[in-house]
Amino acid sequence: MKAIKHFVFWPPFLLVFAAAVLSFTNKDAFTGMANGANNWLIANFGWIFSLAGLLMVVVCIGVYFSKLGKVRIGGESAKPMLSFRNWFAITLTTTIAAGITFWGIAEPIYHLTTPPESLGLEPNSPQAAIFSMSTMYLHWTITPYAIYCIPALMFAFAYYNMKRPFSLGSTLAPLFGNKVDGKLGKTIDAVCLYTLALGMASAMGTSILNISGGVNYLTGMESSPLLWGIIAAVVMITFIISASTGLMKGIRILSDINFKLFLFIIVFMFVVGPTAFLLNLGTESFGNYLTNFFDKSLFTGAAGGDQWPQWWTTFYWANWFSWAAITALFLGRIAYGQTVRAVILVNFVLPAVFSGIWMTIFSGTSIYLQLKDGNLGDILTNSGPEALLYSVLATIPLAEFIIPVYLFIVFISFVTAADSTLAAMGGISSTGITPQSPEPAVLIKVIWGVTISVVAWVMISYAQIDGIKMLSNLGGVPAVILGLFIVVALIKVAKSPEKYDKTLEETIDEENQQKAG
Repeated sequence: MKAIKHFVFWPPFLLVFAAAVLSFTNKDAFTGMANGANNWLIANFGWIFSLAGLLMVVVCIGVYFSKLGKVRIGGESAKPMLSFRNWFAITLTTTIAAGITFWGIAEPIYHLTTPPESLGLEPNSPQAAIFSMSTMYLHWTITPYAIYCIPALMFAFAYYNMKRPFSLGSTLAPLFGNKVDGKLGKTIDAVCLYTLALGMASAMGTSILNISGGVNYLTGMESSPLLWGIIAAVVMITFIISASTGLMKGIRILSDINFKLFLFIIVFMFVVGPTAFLLNLGTESFGNYLTNFFDKSLFTGAAGGDQWPQWWTTFYWANWFSWAAITALFLGRIAYGQTVRAVILVNFVLPAVFSGIWMTIFSGTSIYLQLKDGNLGDILTNSGPEALLYSVLATIPLAEFIIPVYLFIVFISFVTAADSTLAAMGGISSTGITPQSPEPAVLIKVIWGVTISVVAWVMISYAQIDGIKMLSNLGGVPAVILGLFIVVALIKVAKSPEKYDKTLEETIDEENQQKAG
């Protein structure tokens, strides 16, 4: 019997509702409070995010080659619930795929036209172009996927191999034992649920603006709260229907469609775009990224009083940590039957490669157009990133065909991400979630889906999207602390996986029964 976990569900639900009410009734107080708290936290704790992100990368690589790498999630006899292609498509489209469709084109122009002052780069210079492209690799490839992979891997092992409950607290069981089954585990779940609800509303707000920019470009309809409300309603209905059908229908089908469209748009843009420039800039910038990986990963700007890292890198790391905690429940759940090395390959290596290819093509195209004509910076300043995105797409051949396809990709990307997130949010808010009965009740998914959609619309209509982005960022501090504990727990398991793997005991019992029989 599945019911609501009141201690986990109600505090974050009421806090999210209160945030929406405050932004609606007093947007100045809301944004002032959110910005003030966010700026203080990032200024004082930015170093933690930088070190934690780098640590996640190192641990991912270390675990891959450890004894734990050979262990199968769910035990040696466990069979994968998904084909390799479906698994990768779902993993890719439920993490940061919705983000790359928007920021992959817009973000590099920010870095090209306004590079960090402390580095002394001339805006729109060749050096700024290399910095911009290498920064896209930093923000969207290895590190963010490592931040997602570590908690997903630890949860998968804890849930299936250690036989722990469907809770984020289970990831800390190697450190604290059964203590995480009580109030500690519930508190962790409630805090992470709150931060993810705000983060998802923020992402939905960005997607609404992205889609409305495309609708405005194609139809001339004004980008207004009315249009945003219509888009929010369509997106909400779609992802609630998809989430209600369960993993093997909604998410699997949508992610497969999305993955094929991703491949199509990548190949098309590569062929019709400035191919030689993309390959040359990508090669040079990737070399710069690798050469300066530690410098870029740990750049805080403190020595020069430069706030660029706080606006960008630290901001991203805080958001990834906020999302990764809850998303780990979903990514870990679908890892059943796979080896730990396969989990790292699909959650860390392959998505990072895919995102790197995406950035090479889409970010490279933006940089090329800005260096050639110099007008994208003006569009960004005067009309915003959503207008810049469609201005870039308008320059390519068959734009009248490609832009609707791209709009559909944006739509499906967020729906797929929201689908998986609602499954995790519903699961963590419910009792009775087990490997045999993994789906939460439809009602709890509907409640979270409607709440997040309303919050997203209210935020972008009355407080603008920056307000909720700041609030979602606040969750990064507890999330990064949780992430560091998870790292320690995973290292402990990796040293002696046999001490924690209860499936080994079950295998021995089965063998003894067979011998006895």
